[in-house]
Amino acid sequence: MSRSRAARCSRSAAGAASPAGMQGLILAARFRVPVLAGLAGITALAWIFLLNDAARMEGLAMGEPAAIMAMKPWDGYDLLVLFLMWSVMMAAMMVPSVTPAVLIYGTLVRRMTPDQPASLCVGLFLLGYLADWTAFSLGAAGLQWGLDRWALLSPMMVSISPYLGGGLLIAAGVYQWTPVKEACLKHCKAPLQFLAQYWRPGVGGAFRMGLHHGLYCIGCCWVIMGLLFVGGVMNLLWVAALSIFVLLEKLVPLGSRLGRGLSGMAAVTAGVGFMALAG
Repeated sequence: MSRSRAARCSRSAAGAASPAGMQGLILAARFRVPVLAGLAGITALAWIFLLNDAARMEGLAMGEPAAIMAMKPWDGYDLLVLFLMWSVMMAAMMVPSVTPAVLIYGTLVRRMTPDQPASLCVGLFLLGYLADWTAFSLGAAGLQWGLDRWALLSPMMVSISPYLGGGLLIAAGVYQWTPVKEACLKHCKAPLQFLAQYWRPGVGGAFRMGLHHGLYCIGCCWVIMGLLFVGGVMNLLWVAALSIFVLLEKLVPLGSRLGRGLSGMAAVTAGVGFMALAG
């Protein structure tokens, strides 16, 4: 990281608090409103898709016995639909938590590089971020296909093995205590520091920074996403609960060492309980 980049980002953030920066704040507010509206629209459309998909899956489950659904072989179309579902779900879950980073990035672009198209840069930053989660969705869809072939999932995509469910909970809890989790969460909780460290100018730089930030978020949350198989991939209340947990972990002290320690202990305890009940 060059000191000049960090200093420029810091001066841009500090300048907002000065009287001379009040006009800039007003302009920034006008810029934030459409950005927030766009992010809210993406999130809303993603949740509408998930609601429709969950209703479709429930209708299929009610119309056919679970045993018949489980015996049906998967084809390429099924995998494509599954990949699309995971991609939309990741957008629904993760766009709210990246909103602070997007807003801060947009503000810095307008102040540091006024000759650059700020709206395009913001869109490319978000696109890079979502590209990471789309790639993650490909792996998640493949994992779900494997779990289904091994007869470990119900037709509603819930683990039917207490050892799988318990193991996922224990893994998520233990991961909360690891240095990798701490390092990735540090970048997610401090988007201004991340942008100062990895700033890249231009529209190409916007996409690369979005990719970079998305990798940190995947490093922070990938094990948590495995818990979707515990409560049900199509259980939207469970999906919403995990989304809120991810958001709170980045915005409030829940993401501190104490908070991660307590949440990790709760997950490990629940996982051990799952396995004990099975035994």
